[in-house]
Amino acid sequence: MVVPLMNLHIKSLGASHTVAGIIGSLYGIMQLFSSTYVGCWSDIVGRRYSLLACILLSALGYFLLGTSTTVLLFAISRVPVGIFKHTLSISKALLSDLVSERDRPLVMGRFNAASSVGFILGPVVGGYLTELEDGFYQTSFICASIFLLNAGLVWMLPWSEENTGNREHQQGSKGTNSFSAEANCDQHLKSETNRAMASDSLFLSPWIQVATVLKRIKGIACSDLWDIFLVRFLMSVAILLYYSNFSLALEERFGVKPLFAGYLMSYSSALGVLAGCLLGPITRLYQHNTYRLLLHSSTFTCTLIFLYASALSIWMVILSSTFLAFSTTIGRTCIIDLELTIGGTEASGTLLGVGQSVTSVGRILAPLLSGISQEFSPCGPPSLAVGLALIAILIMNTRKQKYCGHGNVKLKNQ
Repeated sequence: MVVPLMNLHIKSLGASHTVAGIIGSLYGIMQLFSSTYVGCWSDIVGRRYSLLACILLSALGYFLLGTSTTVLLFAISRVPVGIFKHTLSISKALLSDLVSERDRPLVMGRFNAASSVGFILGPVVGGYLTELEDGFYQTSFICASIFLLNAGLVWMLPWSEENTGNREHQQGSKGTNSFSAEANCDQHLKSETNRAMASDSLFLSPWIQVATVLKRIKGIACSDLWDIFLVRFLMSVAILLYYSNFSLALEERFGVKPLFAGYLMSYSSALGVLAGCLLGPITRLYQHNTYRLLLHSSTFTCTLIFLYASALSIWMVILSSTFLAFSTTIGRTCIIDLELTIGGTEASGTLLGVGQSVTSVGRILAPLLSGISQEFSPCGPPSLAVGLALIAILIMNTRKQKYCGHGNVKLKNQ
């Protein structure tokens, strides 16, 4: 609700375009460096307390935003949100703890679909409220209130059932797991030990928690997961390049007004919600082979972006946008599932945090690459996106034996 209105509000406070851009960049930089640490912290102290802390501190940030009458207060209000607004990542880590590996893509798809509905309705509600007197401040307070409501829901959840659900899922997946019985037993004991450590770690000193976080991050850095994160980075930049000059390119190439481009993007977002709901039947069709589904969806995404870059009519753009909504939604869900499958759910918060940091780097680089490529042609950004997607597909093909021959690649510190 608030994000689309922030530039208008900070300019109304007297900030220049440069100052507004610096504050926006600082928020992105804080998200870049904090996502890994917050995700790893959730592995140590547990999902409940980390999720509550992130929700409450994000509510504080939006409350301060609602009282910001100067540029300085506006900048201060972005600090707690920039550091602690990782509720989606922690929620995904929680879901990965609660469901079996076979059901994880389906549950993640539905979760992403629910999140997409919020991104569709939020700007509409925020745009309506901002038309009222002091509308921005009312919108900020409503947003803070929603976070407080979410904190209450998290507090009331039956967390005592978490271990039971995990145990049932582990028992139900024994028949389909590719590991030996001994490996299953070792992983079960390790999971139980990690849960016990998480419940005790809440009462450890902050310095011990920081040391544990750094040790876990070092384990991720030394693990054999570089190819997964590189594929995520390349595909993220490719998709960001596709959307970077979407409205401007349509206007220059086909004489289409920005309003039509906005409708087309909303249409794609709505189809993304539908794609999230269809992930269950799609994963069953692929016999729960996440790697093959990711490879095919990435190839399809690359083909559709190429179709958009070479489109001769607006109908080709509409066609590519229609199917791109499905392929990108499936690809995002599959890359997260592959990270958790290979890295292990014991460090799910850390893995999701690192993945979020990788995507944040892409968000920083994509506008620069888009601006440089647009100097040559309006089709420059999507053409560059095709090249990056092809590199990602090539990496997946060269590392195919790793995914097909091994069910899991554990972190070196485990």
